[in-house]
Amino acid sequence: MSLLAVPALSDNYIWLCADAAGNAFAVDPGEAAPVQAALAQRDWRLRAIMLTHHHADHIGGAAELADATGAKVHAPIDARIVRADVRVADGDRIALAGSPFTFEVIAVPGHTRSHVAWFGHGLLFCGDTLFSVGCGRLFEGTPAQMLASLDRLAALPAATRICCGHEYTLANCAFARSVDPANAALAAREASVREQRARGEPSLPALLGDELACNPFLRVDAPALVAALPAADRVERFARLRERKDGFRSVPA
Repeated sequence: MSLLAVPALSDNYIWLCADAAGNAFAVDPGEAAPVQAALAQRDWRLRAIMLTHHHADHIGGAAELADATGAKVHAPIDARIVRADVRVADGDRIALAGSPFTFEVIAVPGHTRSHVAWFGHGLLFCGDTLFSVGCGRLFEGTPAQMLASLDRLAALPAATRICCGHEYTLANCAFARSVDPANAALAAREASVREQRARGEPSLPALLGDELACNPFLRVDAPALVAALPAADRVERFARLRERKDGFRSVPA
């Protein structure tokens, strides 16, 4: 299996994955041209398109790609995603036509109410729910919903590779240090990401095991976070953490 993070728009990644025969699928194609270029360069054939949520930077190129290639669009149940051949819901297992790939659909409301993640083959395509060292803003969901969604993702195998929708890791590390400054795993992650970005490489995919050690949104029950964010319960603590992130402005290093 070949996995490729295709840069798009300002800081998005479109994920492309292909088997040895060149049968490929794309996740969250916010625009078509970068995907078409990557497919042509590798002589891959697009068989399926998987969407996580309705935001334009994640679905903007899906219809054009589907029309050009015949790939089937798999999307959550949401009328705001107009082009969809297959609608998916929590617990579905989807075999992608023309390829050997099968994925489990996990409902992860919070960023949007109909957001889903796709899990299979050791990969998690999670859109804007879980970021490396961060999580998505709560545009439509509640803190309780987002925390429950992150809890579900955190329970996946530690070796799972996290394929999220944006290159936010360095900025997320700056915020994480502000609430968890003594975390050695976080310091190591930030140093590693700085080296990757200096080489022009993506910081993704990230390992879930590493995220469990350094992502504050997966560590709301850790003593350091409990001390930093006094709250009546873990949902309130998560809400305070997300509010603090919403207002955070890092000082350039």
